[in-house]
Amino acid sequence: MSHGVVAAGHPVTAEAGAAVLRAGGNAVDAAVAAMLASWAAEPLLTGPGAGGYMLVAGAGEAPTLLDFFVEAPGRGRAADAAPAELTPVEVSFGAASQIFNCGAASCGAYGNPAGVCEAVARWGTVPLAELAAPAAALSREGVRLTAQQGYVFAQLSGILRSTAEARALFAPGGRVLREGEPFRSEDLADTIELLGAEGAAPFYTGAVAGRVADWLEERGGLLTRADLAAYRAVAREPVAASYRGREVLTNPPPNAGGVLVALALALLDRGPAPPRAVDLVAVMERVQAERTDAFAVGLDRPRFAEELFATRLGSTTHISVMDGGGLACTVTCTNGEGSGLVVPGTGLHVNNVMGEQDLNPLGFHRFPPGRRMPSMMAPTVVMGEGRVELVLGSAGSNRIRSAILQTIVGVVDRGLSAGEAVCAPRLHFEDGVVYAEPGVDERALRAAGREIAPFRAPNLFFGGVQAVERDPQTGRLTGAGDPRRGGVAVAA
Repeated sequence: MSHGVVAAGHPVTAEAGAAVLRAGGNAVDAAVAAMLASWAAEPLLTGPGAGGYMLVAGAGEAPTLLDFFVEAPGRGRAADAAPAELTPVEVSFGAASQIFNCGAASCGAYGNPAGVCEAVARWGTVPLAELAAPAAALSREGVRLTAQQGYVFAQLSGILRSTAEARALFAPGGRVLREGEPFRSEDLADTIELLGAEGAAPFYTGAVAGRVADWLEERGGLLTRADLAAYRAVAREPVAASYRGREVLTNPPPNAGGVLVALALALLDRGPAPPRAVDLVAVMERVQAERTDAFAVGLDRPRFAEELFATRLGSTTHISVMDGGGLACTVTCTNGEGSGLVVPGTGLHVNNVMGEQDLNPLGFHRFPPGRRMPSMMAPTVVMGEGRVELVLGSAGSNRIRSAILQTIVGVVDRGLSAGEAVCAPRLHFEDGVVYAEPGVDERALRAAGREIAPFRAPNLFFGGVQAVERDPQTGRLTGAGDPRRGGVAVAA
């Protein structure tokens, strides 16, 4: 009997989770082990200074979304205290580019340590220290950069060279690490071991929290000791959408991405299957139009998703796990692109979520302290007849929702395997432009009057979906890692 399958954005990350499944751990144990390993294997995408979400369902568990995403900082600061200037960095993907902002003022209250500990307390069967030990060893020994990780390092070189501490960690010798070279950090290894031994307390009320808050405050950051002391991982009921007779569970408000994925699926469910490229773009355009100022403000309101559906119908990494008992765990984490602020003695690279334009639609530093930021991250589960059929999620900033949508359509409407659906050509609509990989029906889109920005090859711009599926007839588990992000699936 299969112990399960882990799909993740790096072979080392996936293998860390699979090893836990082989040793008898469940899907959540495996996901936590993979999360911790990703801090060493995918250090620009995640880490102890990042935040994320975890969705757990199946095997009799009440579906639960654990929210440990980044919070807006500023508790205890004088109202007229101006933060330091954000530092803009342009990142090019070839046919598209984005501006990201780094520096001390880009840092929000991180959630990964709290999320790891809450997940283990709720669903875990393996002690946290045992899950942390392999990740600490990886950080101490070093993990060689894959081609995809080398590309990420190159893309974010402006951030990685923005401070002396970041240069020492990510660009030793004056240039950023390249493919085949190892990333290692003794400080990060010690921090992972501290999390395994003492839990989250040092990161929110103890020595690590004090170091982080003081380091950022000295440089004009908004994050305070009070912000970290008040931080909690929050359990929420997932938002649900019906699609082709299945139930899709995903991330609820105050997250933005999940409710937009659910709305897109509900709209597509009214039309014929499979939807054409022009149908997908039309739905993406309609859903994108929902992201008004009122939408951003209302996300924090109780029953926002129900109200939206009634009236309308009315740098990131992902891990998906399903174990042999049918328990599914899907978790997405992000450090944004990183702030460039690495706190001495901790190996902790603080997120730059407060500097991401897509997550700050009202303008920078407009959300009140303690407000969870409206991320696009949407760990998702597709249920059929009460059992998990597909567990997935994606990296990719505001392309997350389009990547998840197209993967679900590929599996459910087109009858593709998870692997085929993950690798299929993708498109993304934004600001009146359709970005398209080779293989997308550009002729039909142009005939419909759409402006096309074609890519020459599949690109990590279009996200990084990691998925595991269960055959409803045989119960066989298979997985798919997105080659755009160097993803792999490992069976246990």
